[in-house]
Amino acid sequence: MSADRPDLAPLIDHALLDPHQGKGAIRQCCEEARHFGFAGVCVASRWVATAREQLPREGKGRTPQLIAVVGFPFGAVPSAVKQAEAEAAAAAGADELDVVPDFGALADRASTPIHDELAAICELGLPVKVILEVGRLDPEALALLVEISIDAGARFLKTGSGFGPPVTVEQVRQLKELARGRAAIKASGGIANLDQALALVEAGATRLGTSRGVALAQALRG
Repeated sequence: MSADRPDLAPLIDHALLDPHQGKGAIRQCCEEARHFGFAGVCVASRWVATAREQLPREGKGRTPQLIAVVGFPFGAVPSAVKQAEAEAAAAAGADELDVVPDFGALADRASTPIHDELAAICELGLPVKVILEVGRLDPEALALLVEISIDAGARFLKTGSGFGPPVTVEQVRQLKELARGRAAIKASGGIANLDQALALVEAGATRLGTSRGVALAQALRG
């Protein structure tokens, strides 16, 4: 690894969100995260208990954080359902929650239901990242959602779910400016190569959500 390059491994949330993968893939993802020293493993709430078995909190060294997505990928479910999913993920052993907000309410500029939904999940006591879909929001809607998310207690602003356009350096800079130091930035979606990952970190991302964590770590070491 070059001396002038940051070590990406501690910044990577190693994601496995393909719904067509089973237990074997989840276990492999966890082992890869442990081997490379990634920041976390990001899985669907359905797989939290399986991943927790592979990522024991007790033991030698630092264990990657276990991250569950909630309301993924579109957030278009009733708040009670989203709350129940968040509670189930927490009970199964999740360390962090990546939550998709109510974009329908955002389209109507209805701040209160978005805030109340996120605040209730934040009250569970786990660090929450709000998935903003930056590439699909106009500047006014994005600024509003950032303020709502931070006011509700979110620790991170996440650029996207991966179901929209790839993340860009400009999006990270935009979120950093809007956050004004009140929340950290997670860049996610279409991180394809080492140069892109390094540029996102330079722009201000402190977490990188990607299914290509192993390839990025190997490229950095190469």
